[in-house]
Amino acid sequence: MSPSHALGGALTRRILIALAAGIVVGVIINLVGWEWGQTVLAQDVFDTFGRIFLLGLQMLIVPVVLVSLVCGVTSLANPAELGRMGGKAIALYLATTALAITIGLTLASFIEPGAGFTPSSEPFEPPPAQSIKEVILNMVPANPIKAMAEGKMLQLIVFAILLGLSITFAGESGKSIRKLFQDMNEVVMGLVTLVMWYAPIGVFALIAKICATLNWGDFKEMLAYFFTVAGALILHGTVTYMILLRTMAGLSPLIFLKKMRTAMTFAFSTSSSNATMPVTLRTVEKRLGVDNSVASFTVPLGATINMDGTAIMQGVATVFIANVYGVDLTLTQLMTVVLMAVLASVGTAGVPGVGIVMLATVLAQVGLPVEGIALILGVDRVLDMMRTVVNVTGDATVTSIVARSEGEFDMDVFNDPEAGFIEHIKPEPEAAQAG
Repeated sequence: MSPSHALGGALTRRILIALAAGIVVGVIINLVGWEWGQTVLAQDVFDTFGRIFLLGLQMLIVPVVLVSLVCGVTSLANPAELGRMGGKAIALYLATTALAITIGLTLASFIEPGAGFTPSSEPFEPPPAQSIKEVILNMVPANPIKAMAEGKMLQLIVFAILLGLSITFAGESGKSIRKLFQDMNEVVMGLVTLVMWYAPIGVFALIAKICATLNWGDFKEMLAYFFTVAGALILHGTVTYMILLRTMAGLSPLIFLKKMRTAMTFAFSTSSSNATMPVTLRTVEKRLGVDNSVASFTVPLGATINMDGTAIMQGVATVFIANVYGVDLTLTQLMTVVLMAVLASVGTAGVPGVGIVMLATVLAQVGLPVEGIALILGVDRVLDMMRTVVNVTGDATVTSIVARSEGEFDMDVFNDPEAGFIEHIKPEPEAAQAG
């Protein structure tokens, strides 16, 4: 099958079927207590095929971000547009993150998860979190090649923007380089499509392994915390974002959600905003109608600094751990949680489990024991999958709003249910004759 085929309805259905099948197979293995299934089948077979899928997605991150962002910057008629567009995107990302953690704190304060829970004595040692100064300094790549090799997204974004601006300012000398990156962008998007055809197998393997090895005892003890976080995530993803879409961009939430389902499925199965980024980028461009000049900037930026789902978890987890240890949080401490969660989201990699590291920073700021994080580790993997869906949805929401405000949004594409399914390439006459 030609790599020119985009993500379509058939692929989405296969992914959803694989997701359901993975849940069923994993739960059966878990409930039956099949030791060989939980060790050899889940830890070796399923884990291997799942990791192949994740590695394939991770392989795409650096070329997609670098090439797409350079193309996006060089396509701007006026480089000053980048500053205006970036200001809008950053303001929206930070605002939605603050709103997300406020929702989480409010819901947690009302439900009070963790009241009467006996704390665990097992210590948890998270890696040290970066200070604000370190985050700012680490935005500038001393070695761009090293930044690409290590996958440091903020450094890569800064380098790509500067390179794109340099190509633009070079005038005639930069035109050939610009054309090279445009051609490379088409090739990279084809590579994305090739990797996506393996997705159903990868999704099945990832979900089956998680469900087969899940500790149901810990899960039952954490129901109040789990459903509080899940409820806040659903509320933010289906109400907050949709209100913003309708009021700020005049877009239909139903059409938006329907067209985002493939990206959401990938986000759920990978638990990584960065790994889902190629799918998100293609979805907002081909399915939603956002121009590449906007999407190539706001989507990578969102995958790096937009952590709304993680912020919700931090708010609920902070209240939960405070309740467990009998600590009454003051209004000042709650405001500190909001501020720290927003600041901690900047420069944090969009990879599985990163929310735990960020939570350690928040707990330290409000004087709560960091070892309390051990209490939520049992169910965090499932919640990590859910909050990644919210993060990716937020990236697409802000991207759509910014594109509409910049006049870089195609309503015909957005309203066309078939847009982005298949790209037909007409063969050249010579190629057609060669048959």
